[in-house]
Amino acid sequence: MLSTVSTSKEITGMAKYLDPKADLTFKKIFGEHPDLVISLLNALLPLDEKGKITDIEYQTAELPPEQILFKNSIVDVRCKASDGRQFIVEMQMEWTTAFRQRVLFNASKAYVRQLEKAMRYQLLRPVYALSLVNAVFEPDMEEFYHYYKMVHEEHTEKVIDGLNLVFVELPKFRPQTVSEKKMMVLWLRFLTEIDENTKQVPAELLEDPDVSRAINMVEESAYTETEMAAYDKFWDAIRVEQAFVDEAEIRYEIGKEKGREEGIEQANMAIVRRMKGKGFSTQDIADMTGLPPEDIDSL
Repeated sequence: MLSTVSTSKEITGMAKYLDPKADLTFKKIFGEHPDLVISLLNALLPLDEKGKITDIEYQTAELPPEQILFKNSIVDVRCKASDGRQFIVEMQMEWTTAFRQRVLFNASKAYVRQLEKAMRYQLLRPVYALSLVNAVFEPDMEEFYHYYKMVHEEHTEKVIDGLNLVFVELPKFRPQTVSEKKMMVLWLRFLTEIDENTKQVPAELLEDPDVSRAINMVEESAYTETEMAAYDKFWDAIRVEQAFVDEAEIRYEIGKEKGREEGIEQANMAIVRRMKGKGFSTQDIADMTGLPPEDIDSL
């Protein structure tokens, strides 16, 4: 039955699909179906066979800090296994250097909050933060997969188990680079190849039952008019946020090319005032303009 339906979809191209990276679709797939988020986590996290996740329960996602910049760009799904390990899955549509610290902060907060008055430190369980990033943030590195943990500087086999941060640069992903990890390849192909422009779904994706179910969940016909309006609004907000980032970068480069401090300063001041008016944080403005935070605050 599955192969018949899959063949029909692939040949006719009748179905229309939504992008699984959007807030609505990502949460529908991974925030409502425990087996699918388990499959994703087991595929993308650095877990050995004994450490594979077998069960999870969803936890209420925390409200993000009051920050206008990129408030639409971060999709957050949180869950916990019966052995106490916690997992934070984020889909990040944009990137600034502050995001890395934000992920560390949220993972650290989840780790610390395990501790109750009568609990011993030895009972603290690891926290895993998986950040799927729809942008390149390490242009000088070929790898798309970045795993951070606390290790001894010289004896890297010595590890303090607690915080595990994984960042995946989706635009860098190429299936042939990780061909030995089948489920990692399938899930990353799903996230990078399926969108509104998809005419034919690759047979390899439809052959896996988990990924095939996820594909069915992003068929446009499965969404109401209200949901589609929310979907479109999400992408409109993302485009607006990207426009501000692009404008900041362009104005800064123009200022640099003039070769005069005043040119750089004028370009920066103009964009800083606009960004502050739109609610951008001081740190994010500093990241994009190169200005010291104290100069930004003084404007």
